[in-house]
Amino acid sequence: MQLVVARIGRAHGIKGEVTVEVRTDEPELRLGPGAVLATEPASAGPLTIETGRVHSGRLLLRFEGVRDRTGAEALRNILLIAEIDPEELPEDPEEYYDHQLMDLDVVLADGTEIGRITEITHLPSQDLFIVERPDGSEVMIPFVEEIVTEIDLEEQRAVIDPPPGLIDDDAVIASAREAGVADADDEAAEGDDR
Repeated sequence: MQLVVARIGRAHGIKGEVTVEVRTDEPELRLGPGAVLATEPASAGPLTIETGRVHSGRLLLRFEGVRDRTGAEALRNILLIAEIDPEELPEDPEEYYDHQLMDLDVVLADGTEIGRITEITHLPSQDLFIVERPDGSEVMIPFVEEIVTEIDLEEQRAVIDPPPGLIDDDAVIASAREAGVADADDEAAEGDDR
């Protein structure tokens, strides 16, 4: 099974290093020196990592055969893909690979069916499940512990406890500002009666 582990960014310096946008929770395992990675587009690879280092919070990689800035710039926006065993699990039991979560049924704690996970979007702040509902519509569920309370791979389901308004239109909007405006209007009305 293939897993996208990074996207190559811009060149760094003049010796062939590139920045990478990491898309794996295990960069030390997937993006270490000696790793051979497939690419998208396939014509750009495979690429073998020669060196890696962190600079100012960003991972920098150098690939075998890339020795200058021109070669590094030619790799920009290429996806790096690792081959993994589908049975392999992350070291942390609270982490999951995307392929483990795809097609899980999404249900409420009482068993009410919400839909099925069709896509996982990785944002800087959190991940989102894109869930296709039985009527064909989609809903986005933040993959955070407060909302996704259980992942049961044996039962092929994700149990959620959504806040009001996330999957339905029953949200109650309460605003202190609105309450303050109402109170001020009441006071003004009382003042007019005097």
